[in-house]
Amino acid sequence: MRIGVISDTHGRLRPETAERLRDVDCILHAGDFDGPEVLWTLERIAPVYGVRGNNDWGGWSRELPRVARLELGGVRFCVAHRRADVPWDLTGVSVVVCGHTHRYEEERAADRLWLNPGSCSYPRPLRARPTLALLETGEDGTVSVEKVELPL
Repeated sequence: MRIGVISDTHGRLRPETAERLRDVDCILHAGDFDGPEVLWTLERIAPVYGVRGNNDWGGWSRELPRVARLELGGVRFCVAHRRADVPWDLTGVSVVVCGHTHRYEEERAADRLWLNPGSCSYPRPLRARPTLALLETGEDGTVSVEKVELPL
């Protein structure tokens, strides 16, 4: 299964982001949509599993959980906007996705992948390239990661 992982779009979905996501089976969004328009656009590309970020307010965002646990391609995920919101009990979880910092981070610890896809719209530090991640799950439960840097 091919999974697109993004975060911190803040009301802006760049054409380059949409293009890189067009072949994914689903999209994980780690919050800060900043409005329903990005969510609606992403849903036209692939099914979206998103969480509410600290900038997601209003009636449209009430359906978004603060933390999501799901299984995709035989792999268990936990998604939260901020790393501080990730629950302590991660039994069975292979991949933890969070955003908020606008900086790409990828770390493997205790047989678990911790992934922050950065921001595909407003990266930090200033002048950094926008990023997202593409994951590929294997039948054996493995997960490979491709960091995607978008043009400025």
